[in-house]
Amino acid sequence: MTLPLAIQTIAEPLPLVLVQRAAQLALDRVLHRHPRVFDRLGDFAGRAFCFSPVDLPFEFVVRPRARKVTAFPRRRSLRHDVRISGPLVPLLALAEGRLDGDAEFFGRQVAIDGDMEAALALRNALENESLDFARDLAPSNRLLRGPVEAILGRAREVLLKREEVS
Repeated sequence: MTLPLAIQTIAEPLPLVLVQRAAQLALDRVLHRHPRVFDRLGDFAGRAFCFSPVDLPFEFVVRPRARKVTAFPRRRSLRHDVRISGPLVPLLALAEGRLDGDAEFFGRQVAIDGDMEAALALRNALENESLDFARDLAPSNRLLRGPVEAILGRAREVLLKREEVS
């Protein structure tokens, strides 16, 4: 299941600098709520993980040790040790533990290229966390937190239901 065409169309003209800033802010918010997630990678924290959503014109290289993410135009990322690609919704749901990684991989929804040990270490590190992007990315402002978390949670629910149907 890919993102709705309207979202893909909106993402296409976004300036890379804006995508880069949003990606880093999102990573910083997640790490604020889950500060030890990358510590669980052990020696693999020095690896570069490329996340390549096939339904966006960007891909993202996360460097856990540096606590940094860099956005690139699709297929123009620099050095990485492992690339994990697939539609955005399943990639996010896998990180949250809402989908079975083996089923997505063997069902060919998600592809992994490169250092498989690093990919497994990442999977194990994420399994020990309770990631919830709706909660983790919602603003800390009390007035906005509830409504934004509800909107993000509902969007996730709708997109995952579309995933189950497809």
